[in-house]
Amino acid sequence: MAKEASFDIVSEVDLQEVDNAVNQTKKELVSRFDFKGTSWKIDLERAPEKRIYLQAADGMKLRGLKQLLHEKLSVRGVAVQALDYQAEEPAESSSIRQIAKIQQGIPHEEAKKIVKLIKDIKMKVQATIQGETVRVKGKSRDDLQEIIKLLKNNSFKIPLQFTNFQS
Repeated sequence: MAKEASFDIVSEVDLQEVDNAVNQTKKELVSRFDFKGTSWKIDLERAPEKRIYLQAADGMKLRGLKQLLHEKLSVRGVAVQALDYQAEEPAESSSIRQIAKIQQGIPHEEAKKIVKLIKDIKMKVQATIQGETVRVKGKSRDDLQEIIKLLKNNSFKIPLQFTNFQS
């Protein structure tokens, strides 16, 4: 009897790399001409909620701050889709603040979309939601590799990684 192979679909972010990107952003902002003489702030909160606080003098500076952060995250291999930006809100001294929540794990709605996509292609595999991960099982490793290829070619709101491949 053939042994069943499996892998897990996860969405994880390396918080140390996020911290490094935030620190690099701070260092660059100190020397940037367009930010000299203006107030800005960027901080990473690791616990209890994982999020980044962004604050700038106006909307244009806030967009520049986010763009620089995105560049630093991309260089460090952190997917920008992992950031869930909340609404901009006024802060002290007529500045603008925005919070970016860092998405860890697959939300239930996204997990249901992944499972539905896998079931719709009618391959001989099973996909089940296990907390914040999705486990895919099948007898053929080739089928599992096709599933990974399919998921990589689809766009989801969150970055996906494929781990724990067992055969």
